[in-house]
Amino acid sequence: MARLFRWLLRLTAGTILLGVAAALLVYFLAAQSLPDYNKEIALPGPTAPVEIVRDNANVPHIFGSFGASDEDVFFGLGYAHAQDRLWQMAVMRRTAQGRLSEVFGARTVKTDSFLRRLDLYGTARRSVAAQSPEALSALKAYAAGVNARLQEINEDALGRGAPEMFLFNMPIAPWQPADSIALMKLMALQLSSQLQEEILRAQTSIALDDPARLSDILPDVPGAGTATLPEYTSLFPELNGLTLQEPQVAALMPVAPRGLGGASNAWAAAPSRSASGGTLLANDPHLNLTAPGAWYLARLELGTGGVIGGTIPGIPAVLTGRTQQMGWGLTSSYLDDQDLFIEKINPDNAQEYLSPNGYKDFVTRPSIVQIKGSAPLTLTLRWTENGPVLPGSLFDLASITPPGHVVSLGWTALSETDTSLTAALELMRANSIEQAIAAGEQFIAPSQNLTLVDSDGIALKTIGAMPERDLRNQSQGRLPNQGWRRENRWQGRLPYAANPEFIDPRGGILGNTNNKLVERPFPNHVSYNWGDTQRINRWRRLMQAREVHTRDSFIEAQLDAVSYSAQTLLPLIGADLWYAEEAAPEGTRERQRHIALSLLAEWNGEMNEHLPEPLIYASWVRALQKRLIEDDLGPLADAFSRVDPLFLERVFRDVDGASAWCNVQQSAPTETCTDMARRALDDALVYISEKYGSRLETLRWGDAHQATQDHEILGDVPLLRHFVNIRQSTSGGDNTLQRGLTSGQEPEPFNNVHAAGYRGVYDFADPDSSVFIIATGQSGHFLSRYYDDMAQFWRRGEYIPMSLDENLARAAAVGITRILPRQ
Repeated sequence: MARLFRWLLRLTAGTILLGVAAALLVYFLAAQSLPDYNKEIALPGPTAPVEIVRDNANVPHIFGSFGASDEDVFFGLGYAHAQDRLWQMAVMRRTAQGRLSEVFGARTVKTDSFLRRLDLYGTARRSVAAQSPEALSALKAYAAGVNARLQEINEDALGRGAPEMFLFNMPIAPWQPADSIALMKLMALQLSSQLQEEILRAQTSIALDDPARLSDILPDVPGAGTATLPEYTSLFPELNGLTLQEPQVAALMPVAPRGLGGASNAWAAAPSRSASGGTLLANDPHLNLTAPGAWYLARLELGTGGVIGGTIPGIPAVLTGRTQQMGWGLTSSYLDDQDLFIEKINPDNAQEYLSPNGYKDFVTRPSIVQIKGSAPLTLTLRWTENGPVLPGSLFDLASITPPGHVVSLGWTALSETDTSLTAALELMRANSIEQAIAAGEQFIAPSQNLTLVDSDGIALKTIGAMPERDLRNQSQGRLPNQGWRRENRWQGRLPYAANPEFIDPRGGILGNTNNKLVERPFPNHVSYNWGDTQRINRWRRLMQAREVHTRDSFIEAQLDAVSYSAQTLLPLIGADLWYAEEAAPEGTRERQRHIALSLLAEWNGEMNEHLPEPLIYASWVRALQKRLIEDDLGPLADAFSRVDPLFLERVFRDVDGASAWCNVQQSAPTETCTDMARRALDDALVYISEKYGSRLETLRWGDAHQATQDHEILGDVPLLRHFVNIRQSTSGGDNTLQRGLTSGQEPEPFNNVHAAGYRGVYDFADPDSSVFIIATGQSGHFLSRYYDDMAQFWRRGEYIPMSLDENLARAAAVGITRILPRQ
């Protein structure tokens, strides 16, 4: 027995030692790819020495030496991007190319098939020739910088460039100018949501017994009403009810789920409304939270001067930031730049579809998707005059497609002469609002609202191609249309002058929170589907509360967590419940209801992470919307995963008979809205008790509202996820200026999944006092101390300086890389 024990002890010790040795080996191999920021190296590409000074936040300040050109500086940016975010860039490029399955196997086949059908990468390659000579030179120089880093990795055996490369065999081809254009188009795909809105509107139209109720559950933004549209079934009478498929989430699908298609805040103050006497600008673009985040901070010293701000790795442009003379910020415009077309197949020849001029052949091309561990998949790609044909298995398109028909997509980003990158590069060199607006004309997609300030003025201009639709369009772009009717087809692009524009408003303040910008009749309407309409109300109140503003008041507005929606809805849904509950014994349902209502009655609507009221409120309205819609919509109710405050307000104010939603159709009694509010509150309290505990006063919103900054590939791996994911308690909510959009999905419906990955505030009375922050860190390497070093600053609402002072950057530099031309 003693001998057996000794052998077991030796075996156990040996196993532990082997495990430790294996862990050390993995760490050693992974650490090999950690960048060395303090070195001098000769590389092919630059025409003169380039210096990359990493300031104390690891933001690269890129300088060309005497005799260097702007192209050398773009070379340095490409090198810096590849140092810190090579894996992220490689995955994004493969996504755009539809080649993820070569690395990740069958789980990404659906995503690859979709991107192949769009031919996103093909349109990017064909768009290279459309760029200006200056832009093409910048793209080539940037690609050379990326490739120089790849060459360095190969020559010096630097751990394949990223630790993920040891887990996944992902050969990296040299970077090309088309790759950067493709990533810009991929951004457009991530920020476009009109496709899914059309599908949901069509599905809801089919599911509802009363067509009048469609405007309740999918309400228009307040303002002038929309002309009556046809029911979807009247356009396609062949449809027999609504049949939904079991939802399947495609891995790494770049199309954001409904509600996650982009958002942002931006506001500006003229000198007359600024305490410092200079213009002010604040911007915080909202994107899916990931680790690493989408944004990367950088400063470029160009011939026209320094430019600093947020870049996207793989794209050689500062997309939001400032120069010494001018600042610019981006917000999603929600432009209706996508349309679905129902195409009728020739019943006698499946290779033809109906056009205004009779049946025509589909344009077809085969495409082979290579799949790791499986046989290749051969696709037949098809296009009509309206756009690429999408399969019914995508986005549940089969549920709205009549027999004998297919669906095609019209989308501005599929342009083969897309000059958006040229516009972005010219914007960085603009010295005035006038020059910046002129540069924006070449922007195609993604459409954005561009907020601008220079030393004297402020402006907002919508950039991006606006499709020109016929006034007789059957659905005005709101529903999938009959593709064979001439009046439903796009007529080209509206003139750039038609894009909304606001320059130096009389009040001295302008801003955008994805709210409705203009009230114009179709077809110059911009969009029917805007972002949430609630944040603008809170923003207006904060801006009007001060005669003049400062950098700090703009920061305060960015971090404001008060929910205008909660302030509006609670008096409505609780109107007959406040103080109506009698005293009840501890632990009873009545007592819990009384405590909850007492807490909410004294609450100001602040979605503070340390308070219990936000969790009670969010759980209540979520349960309430579910009770109101599930009997009318059935399984489709799951598509409305987040609360729509306009819907609840319409119901409880009984706008146009909307209180009909309160009555459960399948029950004998007639329920009132007060009944539904009380039952929903009980539902919410049971849910909270089971998940977070029954002591309501001790609840914390932040425990439920965790920012899920997860690694998109390794985030679900049991052991690794503790190293690569960044989870933090956060304030804010769906409709607050400090936006933290909830997931809406079990088991964690209140997780914060979509927020400001970048925040910047610029004061042009003292430009070097400007500040910014990103949500995670500069590095994409999870062993780097710069992987998550900004995360806590971001959570606490802190910022780092945004200075173009070279001496400040050098004074506390964490490393200086000097790149010499290789002979």
